[in-house]
Amino acid sequence: MPLSKNISFRVFPKLAATAGLALLVAACSDSGGDTTKVSDAGSASSVNETSIDPITTAAVDVPTADGDVDMAEVLKAGPLTEMYLGDADAPVKIVEYMSMTCPHCADFHNNTFKDIVTNYVDTGKVQFIVREFPFDPRATAAIMLARCAPQDRFFPMVDVLMQQQSNWARAQDARTALFNISKLAGFTQESFEACLTNQKLVDEVNEVRTKAATEFGVNSTPTFLINGKRYSGNMSVERMSALIDSLL
Repeated sequence: MPLSKNISFRVFPKLAATAGLALLVAACSDSGGDTTKVSDAGSASSVNETSIDPITTAAVDVPTADGDVDMAEVLKAGPLTEMYLGDADAPVKIVEYMSMTCPHCADFHNNTFKDIVTNYVDTGKVQFIVREFPFDPRATAAIMLARCAPQDRFFPMVDVLMQQQSNWARAQDARTALFNISKLAGFTQESFEACLTNQKLVDEVNEVRTKAATEFGVNSTPTFLINGKRYSGNMSVERMSALIDSLL
């Protein structure tokens, strides 16, 4: 089901202090590059084109794809409701696979995503789809909570989880930290626990990740599948804009 392209990326009120843990995992490790990787097979995108930013008139690198994908297969319905912004008929389709504990994914969402939505999604040029590729149980729990929220709160909840990533992804008490965020999205203790013990949802999230890895060659986050090409690594507003412009 499509989400309104006019959804605002509001920031929830300031979180309460958190302490104490029940989710037994480590957050994804920061490889020091633009991606968090499953293995060394993934690589950051390289450059072979140059575009001119119409505002700064500076040369902007256009990322080179690190592989091809069958976009018709990519866009087929999966086990979960597709969470996207924009027009389903937009000429540029972007599918982002991300892990909620990945620092590079947080950097993209905090510094690039909203500008891309404003400049390209809201103007009908891009359909932007977000899909799960969790690296650890904390990432799985966080995206499950976003999924369990009312549909119109999915993107705002992803937004605040990314903004507050350091408060919960590496917290000693991840459960309390996540619950505090969830309360701001309307969760009660009962609905919070029900969400995190929903085995069907866990299985569906894992199915999305497995398909991405086995069929589309995704092995790091963030990875973007854009109009039949795969791009691994975080992108600045300027680089993603240059790539989108090259496809219009």
